[in-house]
Amino acid sequence: MDPLTLFNYILLFLFGVTAGSFLNVCILRLPEGESIVTGPSHCTSCGARLRWWELIPLASWLALRGRCARCHSPISPQYPLIEAANGVLWMLAYHRFGLSFDTLLGCGLASALLTASVIDARTREIPPGTTIAVAVLGALRLFLHLSDWPSHLLGLVGVSGILMLILLLSGGAAVGGGDVKLMAGAGLFLGLRLTLFAFFLGCLLGSIIHLTRMKLCGAGRDLALGPYLSAGILIALFWGDALLTWYFGLF
Repeated sequence: MDPLTLFNYILLFLFGVTAGSFLNVCILRLPEGESIVTGPSHCTSCGARLRWWELIPLASWLALRGRCARCHSPISPQYPLIEAANGVLWMLAYHRFGLSFDTLLGCGLASALLTASVIDARTREIPPGTTIAVAVLGALRLFLHLSDWPSHLLGLVGVSGILMLILLLSGGAAVGGGDVKLMAGAGLFLGLRLTLFAFFLGCLLGSIIHLTRMKLCGAGRDLALGPYLSAGILIALFWGDALLTWYFGLF
């Protein structure tokens, strides 16, 4: 790896973990209907306003050993995990697309999906703000790849249309409206082929992981589909073309 490429990876990771700090704000505040742009960051236990040196991504949590500097209550490991995960996802976007506008869009999509996944896992709801962000990113990618517009428009309705039908027939018991909107925006972003692949992967991961959790951890039958769909979308985004080429090359 040449020095410039290594520098780009490091830079993307640092930007990613910094953006991940904002994602933590979104994850905590969106379900409560709170503003994500106003109001100072504070300890969720004692309410003390956090000082600048307590807000440095990754480093502050490690320096404080996962505890509030004032009340010494534990600080959730979610904070550094989300920051680190977002940094890694941004590096994967750069690895997939190189120095391109697709990388910027991929970073945005990864962050929106990460936010939606955590909130859905906690509340069983995908907030509208995240699905709107995915749709906007999908529209931008459509304009970036206008020569392939039929695939992107078919991706918009291909999987989401199926999910909408399931939603109507089940009365919302099988899938939620957020799942439909998420796959519509992702379909616009990925195009039809990768969207179908992402949906297959999401359903496969959801089945395997949730059945395992039911068996080993006593989890209930109800599951949040958003995290699994998001995982399928990201796998399709970063490795979908290579995996499909490899698979069809076997025949």
